[in-house]
Amino acid sequence: MSETNRELATFGAGCFWCVEAVFQQLEGVYDVHSGYSGGVAEDATYRLVSSGTTDHAEVVQLEYDPDVISYEKLLEVFFKTHDPTTLNRQGADVGPQYRSVIFFHNAHQKERAQTVKSRLDEAGVFNDSIVTAIEQFKSFYKAEDYHQNYFKNNPEAAYCQFVIVPKLDKMEKLFEDLLRE
Repeated sequence: MSETNRELATFGAGCFWCVEAVFQQLEGVYDVHSGYSGGVAEDATYRLVSSGTTDHAEVVQLEYDPDVISYEKLLEVFFKTHDPTTLNRQGADVGPQYRSVIFFHNAHQKERAQTVKSRLDEAGVFNDSIVTAIEQFKSFYKAEDYHQNYFKNNPEAAYCQFVIVPKLDKMEKLFEDLLRE
């Protein structure tokens, strides 16, 4: 894969440990970094974001090859591996930093995100309306090192076993054809 085929996608879907573990499984997704986006503060750290004063969301930013996996496929994985109908909450994680959000990097991503969201809502895929925000990407602050590759580095941790493993099992059933070999 050449560098020219790499594009960025930035998604918030609750705790970034879960989201990172999901997208790391996909063929055509290369670098996946946990971090923070969408806030008003000029810096973001776990401590600051957790305080609720920066307006940042926990996100993952990934580099992917659109010739291998389309942005639309990434959106399908995003929507179907978290609950996009709960405002500022994913499971036990509560607060605006856990909101469901797509940060688009260009007009194509914005259009695709709006289309996929509308299509899923109109089809009644979820019991409630999708509340996922679609916002212009402005900045990304990479999370602290101990947040990177969290599931890979801590597979036996209780959070990983009780929260991340079930998400990965669900993803493997829904998206078997998209997984790395």
